[in-house]
Amino acid sequence: MHLYLHIPFCKQACHYCDFHFSTSMRLKPALVEAICTEIRLQKAYLPTSVLETVYLGGGTPSILTENELAQLFETINNQFVIAPNAEITLEANPDDLSREKLAMLRRYVNRLSIGIQTFDEATLRWMNRAHSATEAENCVGLAREVGFENLSVDLIYGIPNRHESCWKQDMEKMLALNIPHLSAYALTIEPDTAFGRWQQKGKLPPADEALAADQFEELTQALIQTGYEHYEISNFARADQEGVVQYARHNTAYWQRKPYLGVGPSAHSYNGFSRQYNIANNARYIAVIQQGQIPAEREELTIADQVNDYLLTGLRTQWGCSLTELNKLLGMDFTCQQADELSAMYASGWLIREGDWLRLTQAGKLFADRVAATLFVE
Repeated sequence: MHLYLHIPFCKQACHYCDFHFSTSMRLKPALVEAICTEIRLQKAYLPTSVLETVYLGGGTPSILTENELAQLFETINNQFVIAPNAEITLEANPDDLSREKLAMLRRYVNRLSIGIQTFDEATLRWMNRAHSATEAENCVGLAREVGFENLSVDLIYGIPNRHESCWKQDMEKMLALNIPHLSAYALTIEPDTAFGRWQQKGKLPPADEALAADQFEELTQALIQTGYEHYEISNFARADQEGVVQYARHNTAYWQRKPYLGVGPSAHSYNGFSRQYNIANNARYIAVIQQGQIPAEREELTIADQVNDYLLTGLRTQWGCSLTELNKLLGMDFTCQQADELSAMYASGWLIREGDWLRLTQAGKLFADRVAATLFVE
């Protein structure tokens, strides 16, 4: 089983981010307490009490104090059993990762996902990131010095209005870190962000899809040539010294439709046949929790929902979608039901069938959502 905690606080608002967060810390103590209460209220949501992964996302979980982390993990341990080999991840920003802070975090988590995004100082300032290029370059080394081995770094590609040499520098510096895991995302311009408002005023050009595609291909080839597996559209992993590939186990559980509980404002949960969506408002979340209620909407999943969710997430991975599983979910032969759509995708060169599995081709990875949507059932 898998547990996600959403920590909705940041020092400042990145210009591209549309996740739920607040830059005011006024409600942080009350919200940590409310998350602990929600964990107690929701402990029966998962079919078993043993947690294989715990993930603290946000927001910026590295903004938490040791007392707040201790409070959260005491509650988790009182309500669940964290497996001895569990993956426990915390998202962190480089500016938070002093040697002292890292040593403290090491007492609670065994994996860091670090939001570097770029190593270029001018681009960091343009995106309104809180950290500097120097902090971006130094944080991984500091993390290793205090004992973190399971590390992931986030990188953004497709950034407009900068010289190509900036992207090459980002790739070179990232590869030099020799990290076990990388997540890479194209810059997207969402309406309710600073970049979105700039774009509406004509101050920022539309996203350059050709630039993003070229940089994605360049990054993919560089990573594969240096021993990484491209195991999900946005994620790459390589083997550790013992030969174990360092996949993000928590996120892989999402893509493989494993049950998970999400707590905190805006968190989502899934138990195999329904989804649950927490309200994305800190004050309202706290108020509802204090009344002993779960501040969430619940959606029962139809057969079509379950099939389409599997297509959307499964095709993003190197493992693809099992036709046996699709037939089981659908209650009939998927290849017969979607014969015309499958033929079109095979002909496009974006999808292949290998035995029981449907998988994207390398070219198809640029069109993953389109392929999945074409195969959706009604």
